[in-house]
Amino acid sequence: MKKTAFIIIAAAAISCSDNKNEFDATGTFEAVETIIPAEAGGIIKELKVEEGNVLKENQVVGYIDTIQLSLKRDQLLAQIKATQSKKPDINSQLDVYREELKQAKLDQQRMQNLVKADAATRKQLDDAMTKVSVIQKQITALQIQLNISTTGIDDETQTLKVQVSQIKDQLAKSKIVNKTNGTVLTKYAEAGEMAAIGKPLYKIADLSTIILRAYITGDQLPSVKLNDNVKVFTDAADKTYKEYSGVVEWISDKAEFTPKTIQTKDERANLVYAVKVRVKNDGYLKIGMYGEIKLLK
Repeated sequence: MKKTAFIIIAAAAISCSDNKNEFDATGTFEAVETIIPAEAGGIIKELKVEEGNVLKENQVVGYIDTIQLSLKRDQLLAQIKATQSKKPDINSQLDVYREELKQAKLDQQRMQNLVKADAATRKQLDDAMTKVSVIQKQITALQIQLNISTTGIDDETQTLKVQVSQIKDQLAKSKIVNKTNGTVLTKYAEAGEMAAIGKPLYKIADLSTIILRAYITGDQLPSVKLNDNVKVFTDAADKTYKEYSGVVEWISDKAEFTPKTIQTKDERANLVYAVKVRVKNDGYLKIGMYGEIKLLK
C-alpha cells in the first residue's frame, strides 16, 4: 500500500514538473493606452465619459465653456465689417476724372481741326493738350492713392480674419473629441472642473485585440520570427487553461536581464529577449493578466 502511494506521489510530482515546463514563455497582457487631453482652457461643462465605456473614434464626449470665445469672435466679425466699410469706391471716384478726360480729349480734337482750318491758334491747341495730360496724371495719382488705401484696409481686414480663424480653431478644440476606438480605462476629470490645455481628461485603450509581452531565451530566439503563429494560454477555472491564437508582431533586438516577475522556459538564463504577441480578445483578457506562450514547432 505504501509502495502504491509512493508511486502516485512520484507520478504527481513528475506531472507538476512537466506542467512547469509546458510553456515556452510567460508574460503579461498590455494594450496601447492613449491619454486624451484638453485642447482648450476653461470650465468643463460636460464630460460624458465613465470608466468602462466603449467609445468610437471622433465621438464628441463633452465640451469646455466657450462663451468668451464666442463673444470675441463676434467682436472681430464686427470689426471686419466696420473696416471694410472704409474701403474707397475706386470706380466712382475715378469716374469724375474720366468724364473730364473724355471732354478734354474732345476739346483737343476740336482744336486740332480748328488749327488746320486756321480758325484757332497753336497756343490754344497746346493748352488743350496740356489739359488732357494733367487730367491723365490726376487719374494716375488718384488710382495709386486709392490702391494704397484699399491695400491697407485689406491687410487690416486680413489680420482680423486670421484672428477669427484662430478663435474658430479654439472653439472647435473646446469640443472634447475622442481620438481612437477603445474602452475608457481611467477618468481624470469631472464636469465643473477647470481644464487647462494639455490636462489629461481620461485614458483609453483598444481592447478588441490585446498584446502579450513575454520573454524568450537566446536558445529560443532562432525559432521565433515575426508573424509566426503561436498558442497563448491563460488560467481558467479548475486549474485549466483557455487557449487563444496569437501572432508575433515584434521581437526586441536587444537582450535584457530576466525580469523578476517573469519566468522563462530555461530558468537558468540571465539574458532574454522581449516579444510581443497580438491576440484577439474575446472580452476575457485584461491588462496585467498573465499569459503563457507555446511556440509552434
